[in-house]
Amino acid sequence: MAPAVLAAQDDAPAEPAPNPFGSALITVHGVVRNAATGEPLPRALVRIEGDAATGALTDGDGRFEISGLPPGPQLFEAIKPGYQDRPYAAGAPVMDEATGIAHNVLVTAQMPDLVLTLAPTCAIRGQIELSTGDPAQGITVQLLKRTVQDGRAVWQATSATRTTSEGTYRFSGLPDGVYAVYTDPAMDSEPATNLVAAGSAGHVARDGYASVFFPDARDLAGAAKIRLTNGEQAQANISLTLEPFQTVTATATFPDARSGGADAAVDRSGTTYAAVVLDAQGHQLPYAAQYDQGTKTIQALLPDGTYSLLFTERRFTARLSMGSTTWNLNQSGGPYVGSVDFAVAGKTISNLRVPLSVPHSSAVQVTLVRSEASAARTGQSQGGEILVMLSQAGGWIADGLSSTYAQGDGTGPMEATYLPPGPYWVHTRIAQRGLCESSFTAGGANLAREPLVLGLSGATAPLELTVRDDCAKLTLTLPAALAAMTAGEEPFYTIYAVPDFDSTVDLEPVTLRPSTGATVTLEGLTPGSYHVYTFENPVALEYRNRTALAALPDPGQTITLSAGTTGSLVLEAPGH
Repeated sequence: MAPAVLAAQDDAPAEPAPNPFGSALITVHGVVRNAATGEPLPRALVRIEGDAATGALTDGDGRFEISGLPPGPQLFEAIKPGYQDRPYAAGAPVMDEATGIAHNVLVTAQMPDLVLTLAPTCAIRGQIELSTGDPAQGITVQLLKRTVQDGRAVWQATSATRTTSEGTYRFSGLPDGVYAVYTDPAMDSEPATNLVAAGSAGHVARDGYASVFFPDARDLAGAAKIRLTNGEQAQANISLTLEPFQTVTATATFPDARSGGADAAVDRSGTTYAAVVLDAQGHQLPYAAQYDQGTKTIQALLPDGTYSLLFTERRFTARLSMGSTTWNLNQSGGPYVGSVDFAVAGKTISNLRVPLSVPHSSAVQVTLVRSEASAARTGQSQGGEILVMLSQAGGWIADGLSSTYAQGDGTGPMEATYLPPGPYWVHTRIAQRGLCESSFTAGGANLAREPLVLGLSGATAPLELTVRDDCAKLTLTLPAALAAMTAGEEPFYTIYAVPDFDSTVDLEPVTLRPSTGATVTLEGLTPGSYHVYTFENPVALEYRNRTALAALPDPGQTITLSAGTTGSLVLEAPGH
């Protein structure tokens, strides 16, 4: 019988660990206030995150009460239509614009009243007027927002809407920030993407409305920047003028086999083409260009102006065994690409020829500078890879869009992926433990300061990434006065360790809380001097902009990290 008794004892559930904060259920009292005015907010919903049963609405004085809560850490959230809880500072979008970031609260007996604040959201409304006097129904209106991405300010598409039958539009629920509004191009009586039958382009009359930024500009540089704070409502009316749109038809041409273009004789059945319309500065425009299989041409409808067409050949084959479609590169090893510049001035353009060629293969040369201490480990792999990302620079439609450019283990050149021509910011991510960036250049130009310029044939200068293996570490710690858990809402701090030197490595903000140990160690840092900035709110910091950093109310703490060492810093929290 003994073995049976022992087995039963082994299978018995373990006794739950006692709650260090006690076992008596607690009632939490608090108030929700308007972050802009300080006034109490009635009928705001306060609840424990993920538990709808615990919700309570605030009364006329903004007060709420939630009973029956066990002691210990709880996540609270506050919700009210037209308001936002704890949005990011510096104009960055929040992960959830309705609720923001939950409040970590240590629930204890005799805890003080919980004070939560909600920020009123903003709105942009407007009226689209047509020069014909007709109702501007169904016009697409786009909203751009100035945000911070990887330490740089960029314009990014936020949302789109269509005008009502009265020609009005509205964007609501907007957090504080800077915005721009523009209309998509529209034809007077039919879509702007209709193809023209072969040979008839010169006989087809088309009228339409060009893409216009508020109040009256054809590009982002001339647009009004709408700054909204504390629930402001902005009016952005746009007048559109009916004007002729001309048909532009372009045909791709390939290298002549007699002049060395061996791929000229390749069967081009099953080939199609992609094209985008660019302005004179190389920025993508919202005008459609599409391939017509019947005429083997790319066609676009454009108002008067100066443009470029960027062509890319795409050839595909059907793989019946998988029931899918696979896009193949041509026999020369890359996609055929080409571009052509032209001006539209009151008449159709039907004889454009776009010479296509295969881009030269680019590569990123990787050089490892080893310290004396690691010379014996030459040739040994550290594990992990080196990744180079590119984000588009200066184009308002594609601003900030990122793509993988090259990756490898650092033991040799990294083959680069073809990307369309234009300026790009370089972002380096080094996953190999013990390695950090020393420099990244293109023909001697510092890519941490200047964009990488890609032409039709790829990089215009040799790319060289230099890494080193004598990296530093930095331990960050909250001061003792802030590291202890106290009853009520737990504070948390967002920290950036910004190098005083140029670097293509993106910074990851660190969040420190008393409940998670109040300390963190950053690894893989390039030796040198740093400024460490601490914020009491979640902040997307424009850390690549030295002018923006100099304008911060807190100058930050300075520290110099020596090669192969670990530095330490006790943080100075703002306001303490």
